[in-house]
Amino acid sequence: MQDSLFPDAVPAPLASVLPSRRRAGGVEAATPSARLLALGEALPATLRLGTSSWNYPGWVGSVWAQDYAEATLSKKGLRAYVRHPLLRTVSLDRAFYRPLDAGRYAAYAAQVPDDFRFVVKAPSVVADALIRGEDGRGLEPNPNFLDPKLAVHAYAAPALEGLGRKLGALVFQLSPLPEALLHDRAALLRRLAAMLRALPDLRATAPDAVLAVEVRNAAWLGPDFVAVLRECGATYCLGLHAKMPPIAEQLPILRALWPGPLVCRWNLHRRHGAYGYEEAKRLYGAFDRIVDADPQTRATLARVIKGTAAAGWPAYVTIGNKAEGSAPLSALALAEAVVALP
Repeated sequence: MQDSLFPDAVPAPLASVLPSRRRAGGVEAATPSARLLALGEALPATLRLGTSSWNYPGWVGSVWAQDYAEATLSKKGLRAYVRHPLLRTVSLDRAFYRPLDAGRYAAYAAQVPDDFRFVVKAPSVVADALIRGEDGRGLEPNPNFLDPKLAVHAYAAPALEGLGRKLGALVFQLSPLPEALLHDRAALLRRLAAMLRALPDLRATAPDAVLAVEVRNAAWLGPDFVAVLRECGATYCLGLHAKMPPIAEQLPILRALWPGPLVCRWNLHRRHGAYGYEEAKRLYGAFDRIVDADPQTRATLARVIKGTAAAGWPAYVTIGNKAEGSAPLSALALAEAVVALP
């Protein structure tokens, strides 16, 4: 069973989307073609595809019916976003930069249907070992890194309270660590385990919820890391990013945790390197088309999704614009690859 979940596969063709208009809370959503609607119906019910945030004006025709300012989409675009047949989750990346309170989470939950789920990033105040300047450079050690109490009160508790059953995944995306922390691996894993054990039982409130850890240092990966995740009821978040090995080299961690759910964040095309966000943003412009197709990653991810869903486990996959050029179109191509598999 494990080998069948993680083999190579071939990509499927990209379908077309025929836009029209449908008003949703002040933002008009593009009405999908019949083919796109059929594709959404054909996907496994336990699969939730989505994007990283939703405030991109360049998604005209795929998500929005017309051009809107980024600020308008940030405030009013979520109701239109959820009308897309494939987009059944979204990553609340903004939670990484500043903790959100239960009221803010509840406001988001009120804008989406019952079967929509949110992927929520942990705030940097607990997920980053460094306090960083505006340019992203580490300035000094963060004394709150992996702090159990802060992880509960500034993150897990308000997310659970505000989102309720609409919480899909809590993701601790642990920023790149300084070498000093990586040298004492045993102490680092003890800190991670202590924090994960302190978190409340997610599924008592949100039956579909998953706890996941994403890392940005390949040095984390190993049997002892897997043992901590398993012991604490967490899974590994596939981080498809140039700071980490390619997807095929991360899959042994999922094999070791099988059976279980899938959480994946496809963030950045490998061609841009570990620090290539600005280059990708410049090259991809308005994020209105796929510029750098990555069929190998897409095909392998489709296989993992298909196997996970076939076994009855939830799969949360969010995609950033900088993965291929346009997150909604990447979601479309990935959905077609999943449906094309036997």
